Amino acid sequence: MNKIQKFAVNMATMTLLVGLVGCAGMSAQDKSTAIGAGVGAVGGSILTGGSAVGTVGGAAVGGVIGHEIKK
Repeated sequence: MNKIQKFAVNMATMTLLVGLVGCAGMSAQDKSTAIGAGVGAVGGSILTGGSAVGTVGGAAVGGVIGHEIKK
């Protein structure tokens, strides 16, 4: 593996670990909101062919739905 690929893998791993630690103190509703936003972003991106507006819109809608489900 060259240096750039190794660096990218290390950064992705570090980002994942920091993200998991950051979720430790979240309530169930907060976790549901974050999961909904992530799923919505992926869905919006797929449905709009990778459009930034579709991704952000999907994240917003998914976050609201995730927030409301855990009330």
